[in-house]
Amino acid sequence: MHDFIVVIPARYASTRLPGKPLADIAGKPMVARVWEQARRSSAARVVVATDDPRIEAVLQPLGAEIVMTRDDHSTGTDRLAEVVEQLALGDDAIVVNVQGDEPLLPAELIDQVAARLIQDEGASVATLAEPINDVETLFNANVVKVTRAMSGRALTFSRAPMPWDREGFREPPQMLSTDAWLRHIGLYAYRAGFLRDFSQWMPAPIEQLEQLEQLRALYHGHAIQVALAEVTPPGGVDTQEDLERVRAWFAERDA
Repeated sequence: MHDFIVVIPARYASTRLPGKPLADIAGKPMVARVWEQARRSSAARVVVATDDPRIEAVLQPLGAEIVMTRDDHSTGTDRLAEVVEQLALGDDAIVVNVQGDEPLLPAELIDQVAARLIQDEGASVATLAEPINDVETLFNANVVKVTRAMSGRALTFSRAPMPWDREGFREPPQMLSTDAWLRHIGLYAYRAGFLRDFSQWMPAPIEQLEQLEQLRALYHGHAIQVALAEVTPPGGVDTQEDLERVRAWFAERDA
């Protein structure tokens, strides 16, 4: 497979969990667990992009490649664009963005999303999805939904339940009749040249309404390839409860 690079953006500041990247998980900081997991993929390089020397300090003894970035980026994608520039990546280089709070992310999903972008040469971005099979998830505005064309390319993303079943949703449904609805999984592969362009664009009106950054790519006419995830990814760490769940997983594994 064509080479690709993994970039792990890791900010120290977090609204709900301050210092989240350094949160201890079975004797190692979370960001180190994410880095180790990413290294199990087929990536040619795994880079941690951070703006905080405390994160750099815990990763250096492990031999991790670190890129220090500015601390004024409004989005993780902007931070990725700076990494592309610092590493002088060619426009066709494939960059997989692995969130710094995903210590359980399966390595095969990293490989899958990279392979999907490599296969669709006309797409600028690739990402993943999985079927939604319960009403509560479909109608949850925190769950991002995606619809696809026959080619696998994204038609659109929304927090609203879509597609809307005109007949079936006349009354609030008790159950879903099919698995036609898809939940978006926020793992992305990008072409480096796209990241350079993306960082120069103003936010799109639809992006601002939905608060979904990927809509900016569609608004500017770029294709996003969406693959059905080969395995179900465990959740990331957004809350203290999530952190305790992940700690328990590692404790059980290492017992």
